[in-house]
Amino acid sequence: MNLKPALAVALIALTALSGCSRRVTDEPATVGSKGAATEVRLGYFPNVTHAAALIGVEKGLFTKELGSTKLTTQTFNAGPDEVNALLGESLDIAYIGSGPAINAYAKSKGEAVKLIAGATSGGAQLVVKPGINSVEDLKGKIVATPQLANTQDVSLKKYLAEKNLTGQVTVQNVENAASLDLFKKGDIQAAWAPQPWSARLVAEAGAKVLLDENTLWDGGAFPTTVVIVRTKFLQEHPETVEAVLKGHVAAIDWANANSDEAKKSVNAALEKLTSKKLGDKVLDAAWDNIELTTDAQAKHFPQLAKDAVTAGVAKEAANVAGYADFTLLNKVLQAQGKPQVQAAGLDQK
Repeated sequence: MNLKPALAVALIALTALSGCSRRVTDEPATVGSKGAATEVRLGYFPNVTHAAALIGVEKGLFTKELGSTKLTTQTFNAGPDEVNALLGESLDIAYIGSGPAINAYAKSKGEAVKLIAGATSGGAQLVVKPGINSVEDLKGKIVATPQLANTQDVSLKKYLAEKNLTGQVTVQNVENAASLDLFKKGDIQAAWAPQPWSARLVAEAGAKVLLDENTLWDGGAFPTTVVIVRTKFLQEHPETVEAVLKGHVAAIDWANANSDEAKKSVNAALEKLTSKKLGDKVLDAAWDNIELTTDAQAKHFPQLAKDAVTAGVAKEAANVAGYADFTLLNKVLQAQGKPQVQAAGLDQK
């Protein structure tokens, strides 16, 4: 009996099986992938702290990478509303504050969203009336934050709790645009606000900076704006998410290399969205107060989850294990010869 043909067939079969095994273990998981999406719905704020999104849309950097996929955008004024849109599946990818980002993960028991990139570090300040010279002077005063449980709301309430001032300061949730008018009228005496609103309160309402939040963090860096995605959308359309991340990286690279032009682009986007441009003084102050970065500073997320409890907006610290998935971001960064972003264990459950 001639065994050579049978042996050859067996060897071919083993080689094929071995190849399948390598593909399963070595390539990124694409279980449930349906190819490029016909549409991607992107959310962000008309804030300087969302500059990467503003620039990416304004300069067509997202659409360039998305090809035939339609980009639909929606703007928000505070994170909790954006979270509701994500969880309600009317939004796919969102630029959002770290506080609401954690809340979205917690509300869905770690299932509905994933952290896929950083966008901005810094850019939040406590601004006050000129006669307020210390945090103790806030006793009996009204301090505004954009919305209940948003990033600045958590930061303020945590800070007040650490200073034993909980209950002695009234925290009022006011949309950023409204806080400017209320401050001018004297209806509020302080605000913990993101850029450009803190800069506008200083330039247009006579406020002064009592505290810059970056002084409260080691190294002066903390995640103000991050990028999250619906888990289902990530699983079904990874190449679309990768395309958005390519546009995101391109926007940050261009902004960091072309500061003056980037500010003009952001201002043009803000004018379209709010019907008002920022003055040069306000824009410069806001821009100097932020850092655009793809690093979400994942190491801070366990502490941020605890801060929500200290602030009294959560009963228990959210378990953020497994929240981060930087696979696609790092793929984009590696292809461009850039350092990869570290998950600091946040990618493991």
